[in-house]
Amino acid sequence: GVLQELIDRRIILDEFKQLGAEMRSSSVEEEVKRQIRELYNGDQAKFQEELKRNRLTMEGFREMTKEKLVVQAMRSQQFSDAPPPLPDEVRREYDEVKHSLRDTSGDVLTFRKIFIPAMDPQQPANPPEVQLALAEDIVRRASAGEDFAALAKEHSRDAFAADGGLQENVPRADLSPEFAALVVDGGEGRLVGPLRDREGFTVVQVIRIEHGPVPSLEQVREAIEQRVSRRKTSAQYERWMESRRKRAMIDIRD
Repeated sequence: GVLQELIDRRIILDEFKQLGAEMRSSSVEEEVKRQIRELYNGDQAKFQEELKRNRLTMEGFREMTKEKLVVQAMRSQQFSDAPPPLPDEVRREYDEVKHSLRDTSGDVLTFRKIFIPAMDPQQPANPPEVQLALAEDIVRRASAGEDFAALAKEHSRDAFAADGGLQENVPRADLSPEFAALVVDGGEGRLVGPLRDREGFTVVQVIRIEHGPVPSLEQVREAIEQRVSRRKTSAQYERWMESRRKRAMIDIRD
């Protein structure tokens, strides 16, 4: 939590002090200038407004920046001798994340869809609230085992209704990014919806997801090795911090 982060920060700063190390003021000034340049487009007035909004003086901001640099330096020191990633570690990491690295534009989706318009010309007296209730009822009925295709033929109001809402082998690139993401995240065999947009409400039954091509390990080896290294160095840093926590005498006052 936040309290533990503050405690860890104080432990690191005290450790830095015990080493007799000192953060050069020039490094602090360079970091302050970098933040003004990159976060505020070099606008000093905008930067000063932000300080005022956060009730910070320039001196206080410099001190915060100095502490941040100290923490970064101490972390880097602990990371410097971390063991390199081993081949089996790289392979395991690749197997775990390779699908997230695939070319998602190559995904191909098959699903059934029921579209309930917010205003149905065939039921002009029904307000959007009634149409939403219908969509929610369809989800309940389909979840209970009713045939989705039959529900689509009865209730859907789009060009695929006669086919039971079936849309086969649709390239992900042909769908809106938001809709495609919801279908893929839903997973095969799942119901998704009702999804609402300006036109109405959509219920989807995901049938099949064919994922796009996955890069080979050699194509992404550098990125995978970096992921493994970050995890190992983080574990090493955490062990180092735990040893400091155990010996630190922290007086926590309410």
